[in-house]
Amino acid sequence: MAPLLLSLAVALLLLYLGFVRRSTGTPRTAFHRREPGRAGDSGHQPPRNAWGPPLSGFPLRLFVHVANTAFGQFCVMPLLLRMNNFTLMHYLDIHEDPTFIPEVAAEGRKEKPETKNTLEVLKQLMETRSHRANTGFSFKGIQDYLNCYRTGELTPFQVAKNIISSLEDCEKSNPPLRAIVQWDRAQIQKMAEASTTRYRNKCPLSLLDGIPVCLKEEIKVVPYHFRAGTAYLGTEPETEDATVTRKLREAGAIIIGVSNMHELGTGTTGCNPNRFHGTARNPYNPQHFTGGSSSGSAAAVAAGLCPLALGTDGGGSVRIPASFCGVVGLKGTFGLISGHGCLPLSYSTASLGPICTSVTDAAIAYSILAEPDPLYPYGLQQPKPSLSEILTPDLKGLKLGVNWTFFKACDAEILAVCQKAVEHLQALGASVVDVPLPEMEEVRVAHVICILSEMRDFLQPDFNTHFQQMNLETRLNLALASQFTALDYIKANRQRTRSMSFLREIFTNVNCILTPATACTAPRIQDSDLLTGNNNVLTTLQSMRYMQLGNFTGIPGLVVPVGYTATGLPISFQVMAKWWDEAVLFRVGLKLEEFRDTTRKPAIYYDILA
Repeated sequence: MAPLLLSLAVALLLLYLGFVRRSTGTPRTAFHRREPGRAGDSGHQPPRNAWGPPLSGFPLRLFVHVANTAFGQFCVMPLLLRMNNFTLMHYLDIHEDPTFIPEVAAEGRKEKPETKNTLEVLKQLMETRSHRANTGFSFKGIQDYLNCYRTGELTPFQVAKNIISSLEDCEKSNPPLRAIVQWDRAQIQKMAEASTTRYRNKCPLSLLDGIPVCLKEEIKVVPYHFRAGTAYLGTEPETEDATVTRKLREAGAIIIGVSNMHELGTGTTGCNPNRFHGTARNPYNPQHFTGGSSSGSAAAVAAGLCPLALGTDGGGSVRIPASFCGVVGLKGTFGLISGHGCLPLSYSTASLGPICTSVTDAAIAYSILAEPDPLYPYGLQQPKPSLSEILTPDLKGLKLGVNWTFFKACDAEILAVCQKAVEHLQALGASVVDVPLPEMEEVRVAHVICILSEMRDFLQPDFNTHFQQMNLETRLNLALASQFTALDYIKANRQRTRSMSFLREIFTNVNCILTPATACTAPRIQDSDLLTGNNNVLTTLQSMRYMQLGNFTGIPGLVVPVGYTATGLPISFQVMAKWWDEAVLFRVGLKLEEFRDTTRKPAIYYDILA
């Protein structure tokens, strides 16, 4: 009992000291009125830092226990909220009507005759990529698989055999990669045999025919268990595919299994200590996290198991792991890709998106998956994918917006590389424009309120009946979510209306907004993390800093690897655009790929085509 009380006292002392330190500034004792259409700040305010003790092992177990007691809910958690400014909405007087779903109608476009259809553009992109001089390592992308199939060098069935052998090796390695957590030899071979027959008959279904793919465990895939990273969901094999799964099957893809994830998408590291999953390892350094929550999808692509994987992104959950693992990640416009058949953890912030070896592969996935779905209520009026304008020799005519105060709020190594990437885009003819990003602290807080409130609402039955089976970090985040009120949620959605309005104005002046992808690189795994999980507020904030604007407002974002730290960890760059303008992301992203002169080979890599 004495050690327990001592640990509790230390935890409370840490909270108190942090509270005192965070409370030395001007206290919020009055409402701050927000005039419609007028920013509450200059748009050039530096981001605030979060505070919270990094927790793992016994201290995490103790803190989670306290957080879910009456004392924790009435004393400890309110204190933590105030220290991290999550009470901000209490002090704002916002008059805009709330926007509960960031769905935006596509602008009326002037009808231009398409010089080339989408398939022609994609074929030309792949040709360009395959002819690019590259004497060093490069990831095997969709084009590499198609070349093997078309020349007869390999068949999809032979590729499937190589994948199965690699999956077996992944499970035996030390430490195990834990990228794919469910797979079935017979299922893989069945799809590969059908694809092989189609190529033999010269009638492939699409550019994805015979291409290995995996899907995050949050997406329904027959016949796998729909566990969403938990130890208690999906007790029976799934009997119905999600819409995206069905579309991949119809395109002829070989689904190699379902990929690991941070439990219920509640974190940004990919740390998942439960018995069915384990923590996915970063192929560039297995002692570092992959990022989350689509951890296994990014690890599978970076390790060469497949050139394409699907994830979901409610707070950077596609883009963060893609960035940490040195591959490409796309979060499309809200509603772009159907979410039917995915666990609806956060209905207003989450989007599906591909994680790929290249921007070209992301464009291929976009062209096949982006389509209205009558089973999904959002994106029904989306425009048809148009890629005809992305094949340009330069970036002349594009205006790229940068808020340098926000841009520089990252680690020094990341900043140095990303600033050079901006200069590279300028050298290609783009003009860089300094833009305000108003009320980003409000965006940070409002996004957290929305995503956690919606997850807490959806998981309420699970919280009551499966509490002990949840990971510690999940229990802590849901305890935090319990603090938010209906007033907080409504004000957060009023803030969404304001933020979307600011972006509409910004995008009248620029085509894109540029930022680093993350403010930090992949954090190191501690031994205790593998047993109990971890919770580090600062790491979460740094991972999500540049992600939240896109999730909160529904605009699309693309992350592209642009370099490495001195220790070899990937550094990535993000491009965001207005709603439904994914094409400009691909155009800029293709040029960013030219900036990175070399691609380093991950420490864990399977050459499936060897």
